[in-house]
Amino acid sequence: MDMNKEVHMSQTQLFQLTVNIFSANADPDLSKPMAAYMRDQFPFLGIKTQKRRQLQREIDKKTGCMKEPFSEEFVRFLWGLPEREYQYFAVDYLTRKSKTLSQNHIALVEELIAEKSWWDTVDALATKVVGTLCMKYPEIRHKEIQHFSESGNIWLIRTAILFQLKYKDKTDTKLLSELIQRHSETGEFFIDKAIGWALREYAKTDAKWVLDYLNTHTLAPLTVREAAKHLKYG
Repeated sequence: MDMNKEVHMSQTQLFQLTVNIFSANADPDLSKPMAAYMRDQFPFLGIKTQKRRQLQREIDKKTGCMKEPFSEEFVRFLWGLPEREYQYFAVDYLTRKSKTLSQNHIALVEELIAEKSWWDTVDALATKVVGTLCMKYPEIRHKEIQHFSESGNIWLIRTAILFQLKYKDKTDTKLLSELIQRHSETGEFFIDKAIGWALREYAKTDAKWVLDYLNTHTLAPLTVREAAKHLKYG
């Protein structure tokens, strides 16, 4: 038997099953308000998060996809479908597989961040996948994050700022400070917001560092509001 053909058929069956199950649970009454919430950036099937994850577990139970080796082909298939719920499945799949990914998969994640970009997928990929890869492979941290930061793409820049969001005391504050200073005057909402979020989260670990930073740097009003939400500042 041609083993490559067998794997391909297995992938094909997974793809078709996913589409069949998701399509069968689409709710047109929910799809429009869900799309509107995301400013009509993407069409939706109308499957809420809890229901979608239930369907993903059903797919896993039938195919074992979450237990099988990572499939880049499956991720690309999901990303290529128009409805946003498929990209959410891809993000959940990548998150589940993040600790098994190789450092070379950073290129795939970069591609996904830059394609069909909006905060709903970008933030999860930044904090749960890029963050995990950079923690696992410290040698790619500065190289890839520097590349993201210099890309000119606001979503890759946002990723560079947010990838350490869950690092707590392992946060590289020198790198964080450099990234903030480089992008603090862009005037871009999603970047200003990300800087504030990164500072607010790190304040849970080292409030003094964040307060000192706010007191010694000029930042956008939006950034300051976000960063100082739980601090005695101003």
